[in-house]
Amino acid sequence: DKIIQYIGELKDNEYSASSICRFISSIRGFCRFLLIEGIIIEDPTETIRTPKKWERLPKAVGIDDIKRLLDIQPSGFRLNYPLYIRDSAMLELMYSSGLRVSEIITIKINDINFEGGFLRIMGKGSKERIVPMNKRSLDKIKRYNNEVRPKLIKSKETPYLFLSNRGLPMTRQRFWQSLKKFARLIGIEISPHMIRHSFATHLLEGGADLRSVQKMLGHSDI
Repeated sequence: DKIIQYIGELKDNEYSASSICRFISSIRGFCRFLLIEGIIIEDPTETIRTPKKWERLPKAVGIDDIKRLLDIQPSGFRLNYPLYIRDSAMLELMYSSGLRVSEIITIKINDINFEGGFLRIMGKGSKERIVPMNKRSLDKIKRYNNEVRPKLIKSKETPYLFLSNRGLPMTRQRFWQSLKKFARLIGIEISPHMIRHSFATHLLEGGADLRSVQKMLGHSDI
């Protein structure tokens, strides 16, 4: 118990995972010495798992900042209006459905059920899941699909929903650029994963059960 408490104190004092691994390795070596010398009869470190990687959860963005981000208007800003419509639809969908960047940029037109208000997603490990879409997302996507997407298509048709100004499927880098542009307008720093984490956090704070949030995020481990 004291060893576990000690490791907890290291984490609380913000030691890195690699530093904690070295501490654990030293403790294990000392316990092996005590076993060999007959000072102890059991190894207290036997069940302690050495973390390969202890990830810190990203910070959740407050609901007020999320609302400001999603309610940004093009008036008064030097934004390309058609691309603003596209980027606004992508951000709205990412937050309201908790999608990864890789899932956003690979959505195809036929993946969306506009009448039912849901979206078919192919996630990590080629695992398919169905996620709900709210009315704001549907309205923004409909507007983008009707007004902007036809103008972005160049020489040939493409099944992908979100396109670059060259008519190609969006890339992760281009999505990042769009997000940073929107975030700068309201003076915050944000990443795609922070938006996804905020989606989950806000759902849980609103009373959603953990298992449902897990399914919507497409996580294999709760």
